[in-house]
Amino acid sequence: MTLFVAGFLSVLGIMAVLLGGADDSPGLQGIGVLLVLAAIAYVVRSVRARRRR
Repeated sequence: MTLFVAGFLSVLGIMAVLLGGADDSPGLQGIGVLLVLAAIAYVVRSVRARRRR
């Protein structure tokens, strides 16, 4: 489940960056970068939580 959510957020973020670049929209690109960073943070937090158990 974690990988599905992280993968979905990553794909959504990459699409936002690409579409923002095509439309020359820095705000959409920024949102895309934030989505990818959120996906990375989500995976790191879930891996750390599993190791604590």
